[in-house]
Amino acid sequence: MTAKGEAKSLAVEPQKGGHTVPRHVAIIMDGNGRWASARGLPRTEGHRRGVEAVRRITRACDARGIAYLTLFSFSSENWTRPPEEVTYLMGLLRLFVRRDVAELDRQGVRIKVIGAREGLQPDIAASLDEAVLKTKDNTGLVLTLAFNYGGRQEITSAVQAIAEQVARGELDPKTVDSFTVEKNLSTFGMPDPDLLIRTSGEQRISNFLLWQCAYTEFVFAPVLWPDFDEVAFDEALATYASRDRRFGGVKAR
Repeated sequence: MTAKGEAKSLAVEPQKGGHTVPRHVAIIMDGNGRWASARGLPRTEGHRRGVEAVRRITRACDARGIAYLTLFSFSSENWTRPPEEVTYLMGLLRLFVRRDVAELDRQGVRIKVIGAREGLQPDIAASLDEAVLKTKDNTGLVLTLAFNYGGRQEITSAVQAIAEQVARGELDPKTVDSFTVEKNLSTFGMPDPDLLIRTSGEQRISNFLLWQCAYTEFVFAPVLWPDFDEVAFDEALATYASRDRRFGGVKAR
């Protein structure tokens, strides 16, 4: 990985074989519970093994020249899960901050967090803030954790912010355009995902980055998240490289 303090280009770089790698990969990490159930283990063990997959794919992204990795780590709908499972997931987050953030910081990774802070336990919010603050000056891979996040929630918050700007006379409603919306999203300043991967074979995006994925390429991998490794990741990248991305247009003949 890029050492802390070293600059790293965010340009799309050629992949082996002449293909290009995506600049920004987003992942819905699905299948932890099913992985554990298939082995007669508690769901919490699936989540623990899922963290190991996060470490693998974070390293893989950096090694392949991918500049942004966004992970759907906890959705705004996940609070409906059994309380003991939610408690365990919060514990994993605390452990991540204690064990992983220092190493990621040494490797030059910059951590961002998107999602609502309302309703979070104070120590959880503080842990997220600590991870962001500790790595804010790094120039390597940007690792974004979507925590307590929902796409509709994010767009609603952006609309509310725009309405407040109009009410204060700071913004003419006739000038509101797509860029106005983007400026009020939590991902402002980041490129839209080029590739979204969902593991476990499910084929939906579950309220994740709804605005940002307008022209994203989707790959639905059958592998459960704890088993998602570099081989499966490279298969997804190869699928992406084979796509003809026209962004609503057509190629000149």
